[in-house]
Amino acid sequence: MVDTLVGADPADWLLLYGPKKRYVDNYHWHSLKEGIVASYTPTEFDVEDHFDIFRGVDQIESFAQATVVSLGGFIECKKQGISQQEMAELFVPAFISIGNVNFRYYLEKGQTFINIGFITFYKFRQMVCEGRIYKVPQGLNLDEYFKDFTIERLKAYDLSSDFVLIAELFEITGRGLKKEKFNTQSQS
Repeated sequence: MVDTLVGADPADWLLLYGPKKRYVDNYHWHSLKEGIVASYTPTEFDVEDHFDIFRGVDQIESFAQATVVSLGGFIECKKQGISQQEMAELFVPAFISIGNVNFRYYLEKGQTFINIGFITFYKFRQMVCEGRIYKVPQGLNLDEYFKDFTIERLKAYDLSSDFVLIAELFEITGRGLKKEKFNTQSQS
């Protein structure tokens, strides 16, 4: 198994999400058990019937997919020595709670943004993350920009001033539910 999500296809880590609800295009920086930087660019479909603006709820979903789903899934695969496919057969990612979210600006179709998040708690497949969403300067090569990034820089949100703060997210909590329990409860 690889040691990082950087360079991995998010479709491989977000297996239970269909392509219309997958809000991560690329992973640019990742530190096991610490944090991640991932990007997404909203499409025409994403902004349809919403004033050509990418909805705030979808921004929260993108952040959760990049952090608690991708990071949590990666850690669980490493811990159990299983593949992403095996993990998807065993667990369903679920929101437990969402803390404060403060929106500072908006995103339009075609505007790439990054989710920059770090883990504040992880135990028994439950993860809590916090972080921010930034609009990326047009034309910036994100892989090159983040190649020497550190957890210290991530936690300090040490980015150049041409990144635009979109949202601050706190206590985004998710958990990998065992499918057997998830399916049993949904059949009741």
